[in-house]
Amino acid sequence: MPSEADPCSSEANPCLSEVNYRLCCTKEIPKLKKDVTMKMIKLIMNVSHEIFPIVEPHIHKWNEISLLLISDTELVKEVLNNRDKTYVKPDFPGDIKKLLGDGLFSTKGEKWARQRRLAHLAFHGESLKCMIPAMVDSVHMLLKRWQNLEARVVELFEEFTAITSDVISRTAFGSSYIEGRNMFQMLGELTTIASRNIFKLRLPGVRNIWKTIDEIDSERLEKAIRDVVLEIIRKREEKVNTGEMNDYGNDLLGSLLKAYHDPDESKRITIDDVMDECKTFYFAGQETTNSVLTWTLFLLAIHKDWQQEARKEVTDQVTLGNLVLPADIVLDIPTLAIHHDRRIWGNDVHLFKPERFSEGIAKATNNNAAAFLPFGLGPRTCVGINFATNEAKIAIAMILQRYSFTLSPGYIHLPAHILTIHPQHGVKVILHPLQCEHVRAQLD
Repeated sequence: MPSEADPCSSEANPCLSEVNYRLCCTKEIPKLKKDVTMKMIKLIMNVSHEIFPIVEPHIHKWNEISLLLISDTELVKEVLNNRDKTYVKPDFPGDIKKLLGDGLFSTKGEKWARQRRLAHLAFHGESLKCMIPAMVDSVHMLLKRWQNLEARVVELFEEFTAITSDVISRTAFGSSYIEGRNMFQMLGELTTIASRNIFKLRLPGVRNIWKTIDEIDSERLEKAIRDVVLEIIRKREEKVNTGEMNDYGNDLLGSLLKAYHDPDESKRITIDDVMDECKTFYFAGQETTNSVLTWTLFLLAIHKDWQQEARKEVTDQVTLGNLVLPADIVLDIPTLAIHHDRRIWGNDVHLFKPERFSEGIAKATNNNAAAFLPFGLGPRTCVGINFATNEAKIAIAMILQRYSFTLSPGYIHLPAHILTIHPQHGVKVILHPLQCEHVRAQLD
């Protein structure tokens, strides 16, 4: 059964050679990424939306790596919909396992289905509606802090890291960013280590004899993160035991603890399951939304006309709402390659043109569901898609109502793939408060 990694050749697999797919080797990927980084230490005049060769140089150049890269959108649909359950998840590298454990992101089969049902309860319907006030409060705190930074450079990635971390802490775990600051710092460090080593290969058993600095640090971080999560769990259980809470609650942590204490042993999950899901959602709950917010405001800072159009919307009307595959080959769907494919989007694919979507995503993609994949597709669509989009809409709307912003002249354009796309040197903008004080007063 193909997984989503043994090297193989097109000579050994004639069906692979019939189409324009290549099997490749991972050893050159870190070097390619480093070469691109060294070339891109330039200022704002070099900003380009053609970031695919920067973020994924190994895919762009089609060097030999041990992956089957699938960007044909019909095949992408077949893999992600996975109706016959043919395409299983791969076994993730050790550092990724330390970061996310055996949570929803990496687990498979019946366990994946059970964990997804638990997460679904916490992030949909009435539960989601109850999260909106916390989202609004977190953005209010951001805007209050920005009042002292008007007309100064603000680093958006750092700012949004704080509010998205606060939102997931409050809505999923009944905590706050300040309380969980060490948790997010450690997850950030572990993310950097995992990204740095994801394409590095080591001989089996070597780490039992000699460990690298990264391996020592990742083990230390994994233990420290576990201790923090156990303390969060202990506090919630203590509140129930002392009568401060009637039950474990309806947020993600509550759903997990109810399943952990389920009297039906066949439905019960382990403490390790609770731990791994907490780590997964602490990470994914802020990482994805942070990326959406940072790059949205980056684009609006460059394209002031669309910033004004977006501002009109949120001011006037705010709405919330035939391949034979060798066994165990890794299937990789390069989302960035699909989103920059001229065959799908036309020769102006690298231009910032939100009007592409003026008649909806289906019209923009000619009803090709796999052409636009910000949150995946099929049964593995991001379980937090509604959570992330609601949080992003709230934050962008509240910011546009109060500030105009421009990109700082000192901005260095270097998007980097660190699990999601990060700005290597941050996204620095200059805040300009809107002059309509009476409007701002009404909004407040």
